[in-house]
Amino acid sequence: MKLAVVFAAVLSIFAPTVGAEASYKNVYGEPLESCSSEGMALTGYTRNGSCVDRQDDHGSHHVCINLSSASGGNFCQVTGQPNWCSSTNMPCHDNSTSPKCAIEHWCVCEWAFARYIERAGGCDRIQTIECKAINQLVLKAYQEQNMQQALECLVERCGLNEQHLVVTDHV
Repeated sequence: MKLAVVFAAVLSIFAPTVGAEASYKNVYGEPLESCSSEGMALTGYTRNGSCVDRQDDHGSHHVCINLSSASGGNFCQVTGQPNWCSSTNMPCHDNSTSPKCAIEHWCVCEWAFARYIERAGGCDRIQTIECKAINQLVLKAYQEQNMQQALECLVERCGLNEQHLVVTDHV
């Protein structure tokens, strides 16, 4: 009986994300691709590899950035966060041969990403972003919050047009 109650509680926590990833779209309006992959640390607010969220993700971790790229400076240092960006002791995406992996592609908070662009000196001075793994909900948030510099950066880096900027909520 106790096991059933615990299982039900765990299931209720993760139920909103199980199978829901298929309903998430990337900035091109296509199915959202995984941000992390084999040999990298497992990313995502829900730790499923994708930049998806749940109602309690106040940071909206929707932007996939390549933290191993050399340009733009260390994301954590530039945004004033503790240096989790250089962590090499994280669970691996594929749970295979390596017990721990380094952070490479990572789902970052959309607000921290906007701050990163500002503090790095503009869109042309930031690390590589992974457009097919960026949740399109960030486009809606940037438009609603009038975060023009961040929105323009995604438009420029991902080659987006007006059609891509029309965003509907996922299921």
